[in-house]
Amino acid sequence: MEADITSQAVGFASNTDFSLWSLFIRADFIVKSVILMLIFCSVYSWAIIIEKFKLFKKINLESEEFEEKFWKSKSAETFYNSLPVNLENPMALLFKESMQTLLKAKSKSNLNERMSTMLEINTEKQMVKLDKGFTFLATVGSTAPFIGLFGTVWVIMNSFQSIAISRNTSLAIVAPGIAEALFATALGLLAAIPAVVAYNKFNNDSKKYLQKLENFSKRFLSII
Repeated sequence: MEADITSQAVGFASNTDFSLWSLFIRADFIVKSVILMLIFCSVYSWAIIIEKFKLFKKINLESEEFEEKFWKSKSAETFYNSLPVNLENPMALLFKESMQTLLKAKSKSNLNERMSTMLEINTEKQMVKLDKGFTFLATVGSTAPFIGLFGTVWVIMNSFQSIAISRNTSLAIVAPGIAEALFATALGLLAAIPAVVAYNKFNNDSKKYLQKLENFSKRFLSII
């Protein structure tokens, strides 16, 4: 009897394709939905990661160049007039929008207080742009493992049903289900781990850049 079960298991395993594509094809609608959702989350997370990595590298270099040119200029207004029309650097945009407010001010009363408020508003405006996508990374990092776990539990439930129907507890019966369950778990971790690591890194980079903008704002305010 044991020999028959063993030979059946070996024969089933040899005829069963356990490649990732085969696991996906054999999965039911629920598990396929979980797998596709996790793949989408992983791909979109990596798109955000690559975009943010390039962005922070770019703005840090441009901000250093901007500050160097700014402090070497004769005056803030002269430097403002020399700025190009299309600006993308957050620090340059912060300066440009604040200078526009300053030059349009008809009354000089409470100018320091008004400029301080305007710099804070413009700083927050620029940081909102930089932090775009962080919520998605945080969401994927916190929910992807549980989404994968849901797929795992669903597959295991189906495997137990198969065992109950066939009344056969051999490994050949449960192996495909175990493979699908582990596949869903692995995809959840694959999506979550890079998202968490990237979120922590970019959140730290964002805080450092915010500090840089605030320092520039204070120094800029002191010369007005």
